[in-house]
Amino acid sequence: QVQLVESGGGLVQAGDSLRLSCAASGRTFSRHAMGWFRQAPGKEREFVGRISRSGSSTYYADSVKGRFTISRDNAKNTVYLQMNSLKPEDTAVYYCAAGRLDTLLPGRRATEYDYWGQGTQVTVSS
Repeated sequence: QVQLVESGGGLVQAGDSLRLSCAASGRTFSRHAMGWFRQAPGKEREFVGRISRSGSSTYYADSVKGRFTISRDNAKNTVYLQMNSLKPEDTAVYYCAAGRLDTLLPGRRATEYDYWGQGTQVTVSS
C-alpha cells in the first residue's frame, strides 16, 4: 500500500507561483508514474499532468501547459508540481496520484491511478 501526502497549497494572487509537494511512503515509489489532478467546487476532477517513473517524460493538460512543471526525486520519494503564472481558474483542491505498478504511461483518466493523497487547497485571487 502506498500513502501519499500533499503539501504546499495556499492563498496567492493572480500571477504568483506555488510549489506543491507530494511525499510517498513505501518501497515502490520509483515503480509508479505519478499524476496530478485538481477539483474545483462544483466541477469534476480534472487531469493536470503526469510524470514517468524515471522522470524522463512529462505530459500536461492544455490548460496548464507552459505554466506548470512536474518533477520528481526518487531518492526522496517525492513528486513536485511547480505552478507559475497562476490564474483564478486554477483555484482547486490539488491531488497527487500514483499510477499502476510498473506501468509505462498512465493517461488522463483518474481510474488509471491506484493511490491518492488527501489533497491540498490552492486559491488564486483576482
